[in-house]
Amino acid sequence: MDDHHALLGGKLQLYRRGNSRFWQCSASVGGKQWRATTKQEKFTTAQKVAEDWYLTLQGKQVAGTLVTEKTVADAAEKFTREYEVITEGERSPKWVQGHQIRLRLHLLPFFGKMGLSEVTPGAVQDYRVHRIETATKAGAKTPARSTLHDEVVTLRLVLKAAIRHGWLTYLPDLSPPYKTQGKIVHRPWFSPEEYKQLYTASRDWARNPPQPQYRWNAEQMHDYILFMGNTGLRPDEAGNLQHRDVSIVTDHATGQTILEIEVRGKRGVGFCKSTPGAVRPYERLLNRPKPTRGKQKRSRSVKKPKAPLPVELPEPTDKVFPQGGQLKLFNRILAKAKLKADRDGKPRTAYSLRHTYICLRLMEGADIYQIAKNCRTSVEMIEKHYAAHIKNTLDAAAINVMRPKAAKAAEKMAKAGAGGNGKGKGGGKSGQLAKAAGTALAMDADLAPGTLTAETNG
Repeated sequence: MDDHHALLGGKLQLYRRGNSRFWQCSASVGGKQWRATTKQEKFTTAQKVAEDWYLTLQGKQVAGTLVTEKTVADAAEKFTREYEVITEGERSPKWVQGHQIRLRLHLLPFFGKMGLSEVTPGAVQDYRVHRIETATKAGAKTPARSTLHDEVVTLRLVLKAAIRHGWLTYLPDLSPPYKTQGKIVHRPWFSPEEYKQLYTASRDWARNPPQPQYRWNAEQMHDYILFMGNTGLRPDEAGNLQHRDVSIVTDHATGQTILEIEVRGKRGVGFCKSTPGAVRPYERLLNRPKPTRGKQKRSRSVKKPKAPLPVELPEPTDKVFPQGGQLKLFNRILAKAKLKADRDGKPRTAYSLRHTYICLRLMEGADIYQIAKNCRTSVEMIEKHYAAHIKNTLDAAAINVMRPKAAKAAEKMAKAGAGGNGKGKGGGKSGQLAKAAGTALAMDADLAPGTLTAETNG
C-alpha cells in the first residue's frame, strides 16, 4: 500500500510505493508535472530533500532557466537504443560504439541538460571552443578537425532522432562558421621507389628471418605486401578474404592472367580485378602448407619420436591471411627499411598499400572511374585525396597554351636560335629535342598495366 503526504499546502506531494524503499516526490511547476526520487528511506530526510527540490524548480522558473521540454540526454538515450537495433548487421559494432563513446565522454557532459531547442548554431560553436580550450589547459593534444566533425555528426543524428519523435521541429545549422574547407593532404603512400624498397626488405626478411620458426610468418607478410599493393583491398577486406573468394583467370581484353576477387567489407559485397603482379604472391599463399608450430605434441621417448604432422594445404574455406595483418611485423619491416613515416611525417600503415595501389594506377594512366569501381569507392574521394597530388594528371599541353601572337613570336625566336637548321629531319637542336621527346612518349606508351607494383628480382 502506498504511503502519501502533502507538503507546502498541497503544492508538493511526497509518497512511497509499496514495492519501493525510497520516497518519491512530485509537483506541478510551469504548467508541467515533475517527478523525482529523493533516494532517502527516512521520512524526515526525504521531506527536506523534496522541499529543496521543489524550491529549486520554482527558482529556475522565476529565472527563466526551467527546461520544460525534452533534453538532449533524453534524445541521446532514444537514439542509442534505436540506432543499435536498426543498424544491426549493416554497421560495424565499433562504428556504433564510437557514437556511444562520443556521447558519453564529450557531448552529454556539455549538452545533456539542455533542452533540444537550446541546441543552436551558437551553442555548437561554443562546444567546439570548449573542446579546444579544455585540451589546451590540460596540456593535451587539441582535437583534430576530423574528431570535432565526427562529434558534431553524432550530435546531428541525435537531433534527427528527436525530430522523428516530434520533440524538435527543425534541425539547426551545425556547420562550422570558419575553415569551411579543410586542408587537403596526401594520404600516406609509397612511391614506386619506396614500394620497391619495401618489398625488397620484406623479401630479405622472409629469406633470412631472425629465427627459423618465424619463416612462415615472414613469407606470409612478404606476399601480403605484394597482394595488397596489386589489388587495392582495404585491410579489413583482406582479413575477411577466403580462398574460395579468389579465382585465377585470364582477362579477355588483355590476355593477361589476373585475380578476380569477391570482396566483403565496409561496403558489403563487391568485386575486384587485380593486376598481373598479384598472381604469383597468391599462388604462393595457396600452395603454402599450414603452420604446424605449437600443434606437434612433445615426444617423451628419444628413441621413438612421434611422427611429424601431415602437411595440410589451405582449404577453400580457409582465410587467405589467417594471421591477420601482423601489425608488429609490418612495423618492424617499415622501421628496417626506414619507411615508417612519409614526406609529411605521417605514419604509414597497412592502409598505405591501398593508397599506393590507387596512386600508382593513376600514374600509369588508368581511368579514374574504373579505379573507383575496382576499389569500391567514389570518384570524388579519389580526386580529392589521390589525383590532386599526382603530377601525371596535369596536362602540360593544355596548361602551357600560348596566344597566337605570342606563339608566332616564340616560333621566330626558335628559328633564329636554331640558325636555320631546324627545317631538316632531326636537324639542329630543336630536332634533337623533338626526337628525345618522342622517344620518352613511346616509352610511356609501352608501360604495361601494373608494372610499377609488379615484383622484380633486382
